[in-house]
Amino acid sequence: MSELLEPRPDADGRHGEHTPEHQMKTYFDEPSLDYEVTETLIDDGVREELLQIAARYPQPRSALLPMLHLVQSVEGRVTPAGIEACADLLGLSTADVSGVATFYTMYKRKPVGKYHVGVCTTALCAVLGGDEVFSRLQSHLGVGNDETTDDGMVTLEHLECNAACDMAPVMMVNWEFFDRTTPQRACEVVDALRAGDEVTPTRGARVVSWQQAERVLAGFPDGRADEGPTSGPTSRLGLRIAAENGWSAPDPADFRSDQDEETS
Repeated sequence: MSELLEPRPDADGRHGEHTPEHQMKTYFDEPSLDYEVTETLIDDGVREELLQIAARYPQPRSALLPMLHLVQSVEGRVTPAGIEACADLLGLSTADVSGVATFYTMYKRKPVGKYHVGVCTTALCAVLGGDEVFSRLQSHLGVGNDETTDDGMVTLEHLECNAACDMAPVMMVNWEFFDRTTPQRACEVVDALRAGDEVTPTRGARVVSWQQAERVLAGFPDGRADEGPTSGPTSRLGLRIAAENGWSAPDPADFRSDQDEETS
């Protein structure tokens, strides 16, 4: 997988070769957690919200994933203090929580910029231009994979499939879709973000900060769920064909009746 990632651009804008000084890193090459972080924003109010999340589930430990998103919305990443808070409230060991936090790539071990820009470079997106989009952004921003611009505004990351193959190539900003993007359009988007302009994705709500988006993923709605289109015509093609042909899904009640007859 690391062979797909490109190193940081050189000063002249070119990308380095596969040499030790240009070693390409993946998410799993990162240290597990930054234990030098001693300050924390996890206060009683945050702990109360963590408890609110846990109360939504029959088994509290099922709340760990959204709880970690809340930690990120407060701390800007997963921190030792956030790990300890989740473990304490769920009755888990810190090793249990850390194992989850360091497995899923949506949980970050170092600070993320105000805008997380992810470019899909899996199969279909790659052959339709995703690799070129990612490479151009690296040169344009002057950062490598999973690195943040000096102004702290943009973190660029190579992503795996975003389940939007019908809209390839896809770029995401704080998990909002920018479909059928091009290198030029991608650079225009990040320039607008860094300038503080309002940016609207192809689908979904207006782009907010990464930490605001993380709070939504933790289960605290921001009232914008219905803002903007949620799907494109290619995604709805099957639905249109079914309507034209009068097709519909079977009634679950009929399915249960058939099962009862078979078992009687």
